[in-house]
Amino acid sequence: MMKYKLLLVEDDPDLGQVVKQYLEMSQFQVDLCEDGLRAWEQFQKENYDLCIIDIMLPQLDGISLAKRIRQHAPSLPFIFVTAKDQKIDRLKGLQLGADDYITKPFDIDEVILRIHNILRRSGRTKQTTTPIGQFTFNATELTLEIADKTIRMTQQESKLLQFLVQHKNTLVKREEMLKAVWGDDDYFMGRSMDVFISRLRKYLKADPNVQIENVRGVGFLLKIERV
Repeated sequence: MMKYKLLLVEDDPDLGQVVKQYLEMSQFQVDLCEDGLRAWEQFQKENYDLCIIDIMLPQLDGISLAKRIRQHAPSLPFIFVTAKDQKIDRLKGLQLGADDYITKPFDIDEVILRIHNILRRSGRTKQTTTPIGQFTFNATELTLEIADKTIRMTQQESKLLQFLVQHKNTLVKREEMLKAVWGDDDYFMGRSMDVFISRLRKYLKADPNVQIENVRGVGFLLKIERV
């Protein structure tokens, strides 16, 4: 499966890692840089589909970085992120041709939706499906298909299945899954995850070579047998 490749430039290491992980769970390939100069060096090495740039950056600020990127790739879409909701920053971003502008704190699911919309408008379409045994999983459209049957999934079901697919044939601890998909590992979220696991098992039972195994007291294993 070909993935969209994103350059994420964020100087807060904790926020950067969280956003990177969520984007990767949504089937993006992400390079994270924590300052503008390093991001510029990285940009020159790779071909990206979209850039997400924090305005307040060390070494080289986000506006200056975006100007350099725009000179070398005039049609490349980008999104500005800032902790400040100041009119002057917004105007500078719009003058540069930013495709969107988001202010911290933000909802990551909304950001992912905006990214997909921008990529769709820019014509940068790529294959977004993943084979799971006899199934075809489309994380963007939230569908799971087998033969002539299409299962419509919820956003949370899709996130959970994406995580399991990324770790297929590997035992994943419960707390790791909860933190990655729900953001916490308390008792109630654990019960919620068990409900979603049961739903995914029902969806996947059409292919006997695909199973979600429960290792009691440890976690889950998405087992995909080759036929």
